[in-house]
Amino acid sequence: MSDLLERLRGRGWRMTAQRRVVAEVLDGDHVHLTADEVHARAVARLPEISRATVYNTLGEMVSLGEVIEVSTDRRAKRYDPNAHRPHHHLVCARCGAIRDVHPSGDPLADLPDAERFGFTVSDVEVTYRGVCPNCATA
Repeated sequence: MSDLLERLRGRGWRMTAQRRVVAEVLDGDHVHLTADEVHARAVARLPEISRATVYNTLGEMVSLGEVIEVSTDRRAKRYDPNAHRPHHHLVCARCGAIRDVHPSGDPLADLPDAERFGFTVSDVEVTYRGVCPNCATA
């Protein structure tokens, strides 16, 4: 069973066939699919699943904190099941490919107190941008 499915079951989330398929599609490392990509893959497994069901299911998973909504540019939002291990993203400026990265150290340590402007910082999102190997050779 996938890690995401286990986490959702552990929360007592009712596992319908549609929800299960969406969770299975999102399972894996470096998964950052758009809702339309999730829908296309879900339809391949469960032809009767609707686009609305996929969107609603993704919204529920985000609300539960089991999936992260990632917006790295003006492209469509992507959904990341790696919600429980702090990480940043490496994004290709050409094709939009996204990889999770886990740098060592604390990014908050790089933010001096004088630059916090009185904020109590609770979260840090870092996005590294560059060109992936596939686009670099194209």
